[in-house]
Amino acid sequence: MIWQKRKGRDIEYFPAVICDLSAHFNFAYRMTKSGLMELQNEASLALKCIDKCKEGGFVELFMTKVDFPAKFDYCMRLNLKGKAEVSGQDNESWRVYEKKVHSFLQEGLGERAKFVRVTWRNTSSTQSISDGLSVLDKEPLMVGISISLPEAFDEYTWGPFFGNKEEGLKFQKFWGDKAELYQFKSGTRECVLWKCKPSKRYHIIKWVTEYVLMRHLSLSQENIMHAVHQLDFSLVHDNEDTGFNGSLLESFGTLSKRLRLLSEVPLAISSVQPLDSAFRHTSVFPPKPHPLVNGTKAGNKIISTSVPSLEVMIQLEGSGNWPMDDVAIEKTKSAFLLRIGECLQKDYGMKYSPSEEGVDVFISGYVFRLKILHERGLDLLNGQSESYQVKRVSPTDKHLFMRSQHSSMINGLSGRYPLYGPVVQLAKRWISAHLFSSSLMEEAIELVVAYIFQNSLPFSAPCSQISGFMRFLRLLSEHDWMFTPLIVDINEDMTSDDEIEINEKFSLSRKAYEEGTGSVTSAMYLATAYDKSSETWTTSSPTVSELKRLAVYAKSSSNLLAKLITQGQLDSYGWECIFRTPLNNYDAVILVHRDKLSYPERLLFPSQLDNGKLVAQGKASKSFEPLLMSNSAFPDKFKLWYDSLGGDAIGLTWQKDNSKKRRREDDDDVAGTLKDVGKVGKGFVKSVYLLKEPRQ
Repeated sequence: MIWQKRKGRDIEYFPAVICDLSAHFNFAYRMTKSGLMELQNEASLALKCIDKCKEGGFVELFMTKVDFPAKFDYCMRLNLKGKAEVSGQDNESWRVYEKKVHSFLQEGLGERAKFVRVTWRNTSSTQSISDGLSVLDKEPLMVGISISLPEAFDEYTWGPFFGNKEEGLKFQKFWGDKAELYQFKSGTRECVLWKCKPSKRYHIIKWVTEYVLMRHLSLSQENIMHAVHQLDFSLVHDNEDTGFNGSLLESFGTLSKRLRLLSEVPLAISSVQPLDSAFRHTSVFPPKPHPLVNGTKAGNKIISTSVPSLEVMIQLEGSGNWPMDDVAIEKTKSAFLLRIGECLQKDYGMKYSPSEEGVDVFISGYVFRLKILHERGLDLLNGQSESYQVKRVSPTDKHLFMRSQHSSMINGLSGRYPLYGPVVQLAKRWISAHLFSSSLMEEAIELVVAYIFQNSLPFSAPCSQISGFMRFLRLLSEHDWMFTPLIVDINEDMTSDDEIEINEKFSLSRKAYEEGTGSVTSAMYLATAYDKSSETWTTSSPTVSELKRLAVYAKSSSNLLAKLITQGQLDSYGWECIFRTPLNNYDAVILVHRDKLSYPERLLFPSQLDNGKLVAQGKASKSFEPLLMSNSAFPDKFKLWYDSLGGDAIGLTWQKDNSKKRRREDDDDVAGTLKDVGKVGKGFVKSVYLLKEPRQ
């Protein structure tokens, strides 16, 4: 609304008006046009909360923490200490400077930004009034930017077409030497090119804003602090980023085509579906072609001899000749897989290797592990959940079905939200870095992150890695896991009846615990359209105690992340601390030889212990069996906490003895037990430290 107020010949324009009936004074005279648009957007989001959220959106609207790090996709701090335009001036001078910053950023970002918020907090909460106006330039100017996708990641800042002299001169004046003429199919026009790799285009916002502020406000680069790339270190190794490798899709496509063309398999292959997270863009370290798979040499470069296998589910055409016995079915499936491997080798010269989990086939530097979904599992795919056959589906087939459903849904979500994959990668890296790999399956992490995109209210869906990661941490720490299921409606097709069914199943999962007759199942209750009972990913882990520990870690990390965004310095150590885990929180710690890790290059920080009693040491050796990771040798002694992505430390916590009669000989020989741990991991274990004795 534009309101005009006459003062003689002058006319003042206000984008918003709030006044009494006399219309003598506009209470919203300081509101800008951008501020009004942002307010309207917030009102729209509030209405959505009231309409879509439980209890009229009360929790989302009034109980959710709203601050710069969670609300805005990009945050900046401008250090203006000593700046002549604001140093020692009054509030109005600062407001004028705010408008100037806002104006330049808005013009520079254009359609890349939905909203730009520029605000200055006059003084810190600890400031004394006796310090006077001299402190008014000590606090930084905060800038929050909500971006529009895909415009924000466009390599070009578009200017006028050639021939429009007036607009062309204006564009050149604003961008200076950055402005150049480029030829396109639509014609020649003024543009600014921000050239970079596709995986680095989220840096463009940083480059644009930095250039604009340096050019038009003479700010130095050191005084412009962005929260954009500081967590990139956790996803990079060997000077390469973790972007998706197109050769993987090409190799899978070749394999899929060859499988369908096999003619000497008793039943034709009707469907081929990849199940690995690499295919849904959520793998922290997507696989790359490995020289050993092709039998080639890697030159002088030292590479890992560990080659990951990527699961692929295949379905065969229908037949009435399948046996009815579950054991016989599994043996028949194994026979089919062996035959498929033989045919691939015969027809295409492909190598294959049978294993207990399936048949591994080698192609173009990748290893694909083939598994068969039996006909009974097809009834699940066809929605026949009440049929007699489905009730007899084997656990193996049911798990394959769940994985296929999950992969399909997450693939669709990744297509709708380009930043979903990068946020999941950060979340998985954080979970592993804090040694929770044994507590949370990667599919569960993907569902938690999916929730913040599908249920983003009272915010819009995150459009940057850092804002999405912040919301993931806060969801982990703030959700009431004991009393509320997390319903992840990825396809947005759940009905009210589905929600009622989920809540009933959730209540049953808590009934035994509330009555004191059993423990909680699915402490982290993740309900989806394909798994309303939360049976697949979180039935046994995390436990209640593990989930509490996870929530505490998430709260600590989110608080630190928020502080770094709003107050942190330029050094990298503070950001690294988000992924550094304190080893003194465990009862014992095992340090392993780094050069014996499957992927030593993925290690974030070499682990060190400053306390604890050294009880075992060992030298590195080529001959070792990694029995320790499965805890098969000490199933009732302790729980293992480890980093599956590249950690060199394993935490141990003593298991509680639920028997009435304590095994005193075990309690008396804690050091001996830990020495046995070192023996089991001989050649792999570097040292074992005892930090805390078991409680009596």
